[in-house]
Amino acid sequence: MDYITVTAKNLDDAITEALVQLEVTSDRLDYEVIEKGSDGFLGFGRKQAVIKARRKEEPVVEVKAEKKEEKPVKVEKAAKVEKTEHAEKKEPVKTETKNEFKKEHKKEKDFKKAPKKEVREETELAKVEPATIEACEKFVEDVLNAMNMEEVKVTSTVDEEGALSITMEGKNMGILIGKRGQTLDSLQYLTNRVANKMQDGYVRVKLDTEDYRRRRKETLENLAKNIASKVKRTRRTVALEPMNPYERRIIHSALQGDRSVTTHSEGEEPYRRVVVTLVRK
Repeated sequence: MDYITVTAKNLDDAITEALVQLEVTSDRLDYEVIEKGSDGFLGFGRKQAVIKARRKEEPVVEVKAEKKEEKPVKVEKAAKVEKTEHAEKKEPVKTETKNEFKKEHKKEKDFKKAPKKEVREETELAKVEPATIEACEKFVEDVLNAMNMEEVKVTSTVDEEGALSITMEGKNMGILIGKRGQTLDSLQYLTNRVANKMQDGYVRVKLDTEDYRRRRKETLENLAKNIASKVKRTRRTVALEPMNPYERRIIHSALQGDRSVTTHSEGEEPYRRVVVTLVRK
């Protein structure tokens, strides 16, 4: 596939924009940095980041149904017994018919083929206390100061789901996001630990910067739709790259209304992935 040229205000935004345009995830993206970009001095001499990117070929996992030869059940024919006055009466032997065997065999086969679906337990969130919000903000600010990112504005709100949403605004926030959001996810995990040590009940903390969470969600939703179309077209099962539970839920939700495909998760963390399968009619 030919390269496309993507321009953005920084390198992370350029990579994200390339992911959206090519509708792929980061490990399927092949790119070259043409210009890293710079902020300049007081806005003068600012240079945008420029990259050349193209899509890597996606691996396809083909699941072949095992063909099991059905061995016919031999039904022994009752030996002919000559009718005599002294012949003993025997109880009739109940034999399994071929049709009954097929039904039982089909049920067993369908049970084995049924994928193990990922079960998500909904946990009731506790009301976020002011002391918890203050502790989380202080923790995030301390981490940013340790990273020499002092000019960052940290704001907190409790969203409609009852989770504590912390937003960070400042320069060079791409460093805080990291590759595929791994740095941001790690900081979010640590902040959740801080919050749940401050009070009883379960508190969920969400960290975001430069609207990364929304952009990542849109990328994954577009990817899910493209993978579903590919599964319908090729009639082959496709396994996606390993994802964290939050990103897997986005894929499941995006394809929940598509009756032509089903999704389930396979593997163990941190290599658990979503598998998209065609519904056989």
